[in-house]
Amino acid sequence: MAKDKKKAPKRNAAENPKLKNKDYLEQLRTLHVELVKLQEWVKAKGIKLCIVFEGRDGAGKGGTIKALTERVSPRVFRVVALTAPTDREKSQMYVQRYLPYLPAAGEVVIFDRSWYNRAGVERVMGFCTKEQVASFMKTTPLVERAIVDSGVILLKYWLEVSEEEQTRRLEARIKDGRKIWKLTSMDLKSYSRWYDYSRARDDMFKATDTEHAPWLVANSNDKRRARLNIITDLLSRIPYKDVLREKVILPKRQKPGGYRDPDYPQRRVPEKF
Repeated sequence: MAKDKKKAPKRNAAENPKLKNKDYLEQLRTLHVELVKLQEWVKAKGIKLCIVFEGRDGAGKGGTIKALTERVSPRVFRVVALTAPTDREKSQMYVQRYLPYLPAAGEVVIFDRSWYNRAGVERVMGFCTKEQVASFMKTTPLVERAIVDSGVILLKYWLEVSEEEQTRRLEARIKDGRKIWKLTSMDLKSYSRWYDYSRARDDMFKATDTEHAPWLVANSNDKRRARLNIITDLLSRIPYKDVLREKVILPKRQKPGGYRDPDYPQRRVPEKF
């Protein structure tokens, strides 16, 4: 596990050209087949898998999670993206609100941001005290040790994006009506604090990068490559096998038995395309 504190490397267009969409989709399709195999193995063997995605705004967490989950069952692969804590939750032990979402046997839980909010946005934006941050750094490895000891496979991914690429992506959100909802007032405030976040990230790695729950850092300057790399890495860390299934044969349909199409007028959707 590398603890490199440098910026994510820029893509060298000559050595590592942009991945064509056709090639990306072809590779992704192959990985989706493997993810379905993993899903069936998780169900059959009662595996408990928890995946944490963290990174700066615009690092590509949402797109990676979408690529990871778009061909599997939401009943097995559950995505957890919690809103701001309520007053009651603020009075609880910090990690307490996340514990009910941990996976049971036969489940994969994906956290789109997690308890590491305290080490990142809450610290940088002043939503918690220095003492609370210090306590979090001290106790989190112990909590994660307990999670792992309970039989949960815990994978923590940090998506690393460069300053220039983050700026490009956030500016694209401003201009694109499909993405403007992704740009919150908190994102704008956070954007100006690049080095505060860098310090927070470095301290987080130092305190919580452990043998039982290491941080796995992915260069996300190229979104397509990042998605493929992360999914490939994830699959490599779970010793899954094919689950034998009976050959699927469609049964014969029943005979009409006197059924006729109804003659009442239907409210049809206009066919404009």
